[in-house]
Amino acid sequence: MNSSPTNLLSGKLLLQQELPFSEKEIQSFIHTGVLQEVPGIKEHIFGFVCIRCGNQKSHLFGAIPRDDEEIVYCRKCIEMGRVSTCEPLYRWTGAKLQMPQATEALKWKGKLTQFQQDAANQIETAMLNRARLLVWAVCGAGKTEMLFQGLAAAMGRGDRICLATPRADVVRELEPRFREAFPNITISALYGGSPDRDEGSPFVLSTTHQLLRYEKAFDVMIIDEVDAFPYHADQSLSYAAKRARKDQSSLIFLTATPRTKLKLQSNLNLIPTVFVPARYHGHPLPVPRFVPCYNLKKSLKKETLPSKITNWIAEKRNANRRFLLFASSIAAAEKIAKLTGMECVHASDPERVEKVERYRNQEMDALITTTILERGVTFPSIDVAVIEADHQVFDEAALVQIAGRAGRNAKDPYGDVVFFHQGKTNGMVGAKRMIEMMNDLAKRR
Repeated sequence: MNSSPTNLLSGKLLLQQELPFSEKEIQSFIHTGVLQEVPGIKEHIFGFVCIRCGNQKSHLFGAIPRDDEEIVYCRKCIEMGRVSTCEPLYRWTGAKLQMPQATEALKWKGKLTQFQQDAANQIETAMLNRARLLVWAVCGAGKTEMLFQGLAAAMGRGDRICLATPRADVVRELEPRFREAFPNITISALYGGSPDRDEGSPFVLSTTHQLLRYEKAFDVMIIDEVDAFPYHADQSLSYAAKRARKDQSSLIFLTATPRTKLKLQSNLNLIPTVFVPARYHGHPLPVPRFVPCYNLKKSLKKETLPSKITNWIAEKRNANRRFLLFASSIAAAEKIAKLTGMECVHASDPERVEKVERYRNQEMDALITTTILERGVTFPSIDVAVIEADHQVFDEAALVQIAGRAGRNAKDPYGDVVFFHQGKTNGMVGAKRMIEMMNDLAKRR
């Protein structure tokens, strides 16, 4: 790809340190009017606003004394590089980036089920009409494959596309699948530490945090796992997603577990919704079993695990079944790993990517994890247990997603899902009810 200034800068809002040009070149661009300097922090009557992330909360701004003044900077988005009253952003105002019309871009030869085809048709229509759409599909419904038809049509028209998701693990999971389906399309996969660089790619896979660097760049914006943390809890990420879209663009939400606000919008017909209640292989979702384990905390203090948990682990190993054990915290995951001799993985683990890949490649029969693997990852033929399922970190959406890791393989669709608990919670009951409702809807349709 030609790394011209237009390709590198169009549709972006960047710090000077992110511009791949010398100071002399930058000043030349500004002088000729193709690059605009934008204040990073603006002052208004109630305080300050960060132009990059939209933050207006006073406690999320910091100050650095310099000579007779203070430099105000945004603490909210500082991980993306510091924006301050003396560190502006830069916007390309030169020639617009033009995407090629990629005909016959899709090389995937698979076949969709009727549920999937109905959804694919509506996704394509929404993309081509620059419309909004909620795709509410159960875990394992094949949401990625449902996108292919619409993506191919959008690429054929010369649209620029972004699929954003809150978690880097999901970007890493999706990247090889899209590269295989669209082998002749340049795809950039962007997340913290990613080796890729977006040089005007027609298709960008990105964490939602990376969208803070974009402005009016995309004709099609897909938000995958829209209900996932941190997207649903961080207004700056929805702000970034909105700004990254062109004025006339389509917006597609993908989720198996929409939050209350999105459900309400759907129920009131404020957003068109396509519902996919069945998995791609047609078998029902595994319904979780509740197993009381009231001595869990006492056992952990004694450096042991309750017999119900150890028996379940032994049962799986005797049957040569691979499994995931979900723990409520990093400390709990490490404690269980120590007691069982198994590997554990969590967000702060420096070997996180390598461990997940080893588990995916079936080099491990078991893996202990926090909620980082609750969604967006596919492992064939596994069972799942949640230890301390009554913990507040395991809300209804998380438990539905965790249950959805099991039974995803058409050759082995009946995974076992167990919630070990010290008392039922609304989240547990709601998750089981949701799964049973989906199964019932799929059966009746």
